[in-house]
Amino acid sequence: MQGKAPDFWQTRALPALLLLPLAGVFAVLAWMRRALYRSGLIRAVPVPVPVIVVGNIAVGGSGKTPAVAWLADRLREAGFMPGIVSRGYGGKSATAALVSADADPASFGDEPVLLAGLTTCPVVVGADRPAAVMALLHAHPECDVIVSDDGLQHYRLRRDVEVIVLDETALGNRWLLPAGPLREGLWRLRSADVIVAHGELSSGVRARLGTVPIASMKLEGDRVVSLGLPAETRSLDDFAGMRVHAVAGIGRPERFFDQLRTRGLTVVPHPFPDHHRFSADDLAFAPGEPKILTAKDAVKCRPFAPADTWEFPVTALIEPVALERILEKLRHGRQAA
Repeated sequence: MQGKAPDFWQTRALPALLLLPLAGVFAVLAWMRRALYRSGLIRAVPVPVPVIVVGNIAVGGSGKTPAVAWLADRLREAGFMPGIVSRGYGGKSATAALVSADADPASFGDEPVLLAGLTTCPVVVGADRPAAVMALLHAHPECDVIVSDDGLQHYRLRRDVEVIVLDETALGNRWLLPAGPLREGLWRLRSADVIVAHGELSSGVRARLGTVPIASMKLEGDRVVSLGLPAETRSLDDFAGMRVHAVAGIGRPERFFDQLRTRGLTVVPHPFPDHHRFSADDLAFAPGEPKILTAKDAVKCRPFAPADTWEFPVTALIEPVALERILEKLRHGRQAA
C-alpha cells in the first residue's frame, strides 16, 4: 500500500464502525471470488512449473520480501532453479518485464529490484501473474519453480504451495477493508500450507490456524553498507551511542527504528509512507550526521544519497519447518488453486 494507513485501522472506533457495511460487501465478494476459483467455475491458469505464493492477508508490511529472498536461496540450495514474479507495485511497466539489480525502481517497483539484487534469480514484474510467469520461463527456461512475491489473492495463477507471512501487529482491528487492514479474513490463515510468523502470535490467532505448521522468522543484520561506496561496510556497533537518522518508507517503520535502538543507537526516526518515491529533498537534512536506510529504500535513494548515508541489509532467519513443509508439497505434485 502506498500512503499512510488510516489510524482507525488499529481500533474499532466510530470511523471504522461507519465503514463496516462496506467491509461486509467486500467480505462477501472476496469469499465468492475465492469460492468460484476453488469450485472450478472460474479456472485458474496453470503454468508448466510449480508455483509457491508468498503473501499475506493484511495491507502493509509483514516481512514478506526478506521471506521471498530466504526461500529463493533455500530452494537453490535444495537443487532447484527458482525464478521470481512480482506485481511490481509502484512501477510503470504495463507488460511483463525482466528486472535487473540495477534497474530503475520507479519503472519496476522497489521490491522487485531489491529481490533481483538479493537473490540473483531471474525476476519478472507484471500485473498479470500468469503472463509474468510465462515471460520468465520464455527468457529463462532453466527455471523449474516460481516464487510469487505477494499474489495470495491473485487466484488466476494456479499455485502449488501457499506461504502466509503473518505479523500480528499488521492485523490491526481484525476487520476487512475498508474498515480495517485485512484483504481476507482470519479464516484464510487455516488454508495456508505454512505460516511464517514475524513476531509473537497470540493464543487467539494461533487458535485460528488449526494444524497449519508455524515457523518463526527473525530479521537479523549487523553491518551497514555505504550507498556512495558499496565496497565500504561498517559494523552497526560503530554507531552505538551516536545520533543517527533512520529513514524508512516501509509498512512498519517502527520495527526498523526499534531494531536500531536495540543496538544502542540514538535514533532520530524519519518515517515515510510505504513504497514512497524518494527524492533528494527527502534526505536534505542534518548535513554531516549519518543516515541509515532500509534496503528497500536504499535501492531508490542510491543515485542522490548524500555522503554518510548507509543501507542496513537484513537477512531472514526462518525455522526449518517452513522449508520442510514447502519441499514436501513440491515433491507430492500439483494441486488445484
